[in-house]
Amino acid sequence: MITTVTTTTTTTTTTAVAAMGSVGYALGAIAVVFLIGLLIMKELLSAHCESTGSAKGGFLASALAVPILPLLVVFTMIVINKIAAVL
Repeated sequence: MITTVTTTTTTTTTTAVAAMGSVGYALGAIAVVFLIGLLIMKELLSAHCESTGSAKGGFLASALAVPILPLLVVFTMIVINKIAAVL
């Protein structure tokens, strides 16, 4: 009885971790693509602001720091996780 419960628990846990691992990879990839898009938008707005002197573009470029900073933290954690998995 105990071996059946242990085997079932181990199998269920392994399956759940494997399933969450694939979802985690997908969410990580989406977060990285979104971060790259936001960084591109910020650079384009900054360049536009410098060339035209638009204060509105500068405000929008600085406002993009709000979603960029948490995504940088997520990206850092993804990199740390990947390095830890390799080591």
